[in-house]
Amino acid sequence: NLVDLQKKLEELELDEQQKKRLEAFLTQKAKVGELKDDDFERISELGAGNGGVVTKVQHKPSGLIMARKLIHLEIKPAIRNQIIRELQVLHECNSPYIVGFYGAFYSDGEISICMEHMDGGSLDQVLKEAKRIPEEILGKVSIAVLRGLAYLREKHQIMHRDVKPSNILVNSRGEIKLCDFGVSGQLIDSMANSFVGTRSYMSPERLQGTHYSVQSDIWSMGLSLVELSIGRYPIPPPDSKELEAIFGRPVVDGAEGEPHSISPRARPPGRPVSGHGMDSRPAMAIFELLDYIVNEPPPKLPNGVFTQDFQEFVNKCLIKNPAERADLKMLMSHTFIKRSEVEEVDFAGWLCKTLRLNQPSTPTRAA
Repeated sequence: NLVDLQKKLEELELDEQQKKRLEAFLTQKAKVGELKDDDFERISELGAGNGGVVTKVQHKPSGLIMARKLIHLEIKPAIRNQIIRELQVLHECNSPYIVGFYGAFYSDGEISICMEHMDGGSLDQVLKEAKRIPEEILGKVSIAVLRGLAYLREKHQIMHRDVKPSNILVNSRGEIKLCDFGVSGQLIDSMANSFVGTRSYMSPERLQGTHYSVQSDIWSMGLSLVELSIGRYPIPPPDSKELEAIFGRPVVDGAEGEPHSISPRARPPGRPVSGHGMDSRPAMAIFELLDYIVNEPPPKLPNGVFTQDFQEFVNKCLIKNPAERADLKMLMSHTFIKRSEVEEVDFAGWLCKTLRLNQPSTPTRAA
């Protein structure tokens, strides 16, 4: 099994630092026996997402700090056993772009999923502190998300199904990893009714209930990138007044240089024109929002604030027809990604400064 694992790690084309870190994780994990409820000490709450609460815990026997996601489900034993069985695939998901997995178990009414603790939290939490995330940082994020999606697809034949800022985790070593992807079909089914939301990162084809694939994840990534760039969920799109409030100067848009145009349907009748810049329109009702995603032009990055490479990259992700939307391979070779790969960006430094975290003493190379 260990030989098998070595072979799999060899295939991943990792740099020395990534190899070391993955091996260190697996070495620590090997010391963790069977996980059980009594062995955990709760430290703090990390967040509550759809369907579950995530807490920072210490696994007492090993001394390891972990993130434990608790999903409360009223289900028959056969179903929960199937879920735990399906979650075992996560033991084989070893990649620098995927959050490490320690194990899953069931204990009175709750499924526990124990993962590597990422001390920077998720990008939606980072966004709250940063207000907006700079393009060069999002370059590094895009690389990690694409590589994570490619890994899931190539090595495990699964799509993520839930790419959004809260499922992209970061840490003070400068690592960027995906979590919460759809590895258990039974868990997806059991939680199908738990969606309670005010926004959606689902692609138009998925919202319409038609066949969807990995292309759907690309849409979700594109939408997430626009949100992280402008500092708010991008639907309905900001008008010129709001853009000026966001970026602190007038932002012209469109080839003719007219102010950022907004589809006439974006603000239904009777809804006041935004008064004080930052998103002072009442929030769209969820149906209205889903209708907008399906029937209106896709969001885009405003002109004059971001490089053309980045704008074009996002546009290729947000093509409504999945057949015309860029795929993983096209995006991996896009100029924006190629440029970001060679750019020296101190992601760890930026993150630690933004979140006021202590940077680990080990010198980290730019990801």
